[in-house]
Amino acid sequence: MGEGRILLLGGTGEARELATQLVSADIPVVSSLAGRVRDPRLPVGDVRIGGFGGVDGLVTWLREHEISGVVDATHPFAQTMTEHAAAAAQRLGTPLLRLRRPPWEPDADDSWQLVSDIDAAARTVSRLADTHDGLRVFLTTGRQDVTTFSALADAWFLIRVVDPPTGALPPRYQILRSRGPYDLDRERDLMRDNGIDVLVTKNSGGELTRAKLTAAAELGIRVVMVQRPPEPAVGETVGTTSAAMDWVVALST
Repeated sequence: MGEGRILLLGGTGEARELATQLVSADIPVVSSLAGRVRDPRLPVGDVRIGGFGGVDGLVTWLREHEISGVVDATHPFAQTMTEHAAAAAQRLGTPLLRLRRPPWEPDADDSWQLVSDIDAAARTVSRLADTHDGLRVFLTTGRQDVTTFSALADAWFLIRVVDPPTGALPPRYQILRSRGPYDLDRERDLMRDNGIDVLVTKNSGGELTRAKLTAAAELGIRVVMVQRPPEPAVGETVGTTSAAMDWVVALST
C-alpha cells in the first residue's frame, strides 16, 4: 500500500466501525460522507463531507490524494455513489471493495411482498388502498422517497425520517422524526397504536432497524419490501468489517 491512503465511502454503522479499526491500526484513511443528513454520526479519523463532482471529479480526487484502495461502505441503496466508485476505480485500476451487510431474509411466517424499486412500492400501496378502506401505511424508506407516494390520496402515512422530507407529501400523513436503533417493544407499540396495516421499507439489512420486521410479523402486518439495486461487476464484496479489514491489510503486503 506504500504511503497511499484508503478512501472509505461511509455513512453506515459498518463504515464507522471500519474507520475505528483502521485508525487503531495506524492505517491512513479518509472517510467520505455524502452530507445529506444534517447531523451525521461522524467516524473517527479524517472526514470529508460532500460530493466529488461525478466520476471525473472522483478520479481527480483519488489521484490528488494518492489513494491506494477504495472501500465502498455506503448504504446498500446509495446506487449512484456505488456506480461512480466502481467507474472511477476501474478507470484508475484502483482496488475496490464493497462492504455490504447481508440483506434481510423473510421467515416462513412473514408476509412480505417483494418489489423491484420505490416506484413499484408506491404502485403496490395504491393497489392495496383500492381494496382496503382507510389503509394506514408505515413508510420507512427515507425522506428522498416520500415524494413517490405523494399522489396516493386513499391511504394515510406514518412517515419516519431522520431529517424532514423536502418534496411533495401525501394528502394524509404524520411525520415522525427519529433515528435508530429501534427496539422491538417500541416498534410493536408504534405500529399497534397507529393502526398500521402495511409497512413499506427497503432491504437495508442489519440489526439497527430489524425490529420493525419482527413487530410486523407478530402483528400480522403486511410488508412491502424494496429489493436492493444491482451492484456493479467491479471489485470485490464482503459482508463484515473484519473481512474488510483483512482486505485493507492485504493491500500492504
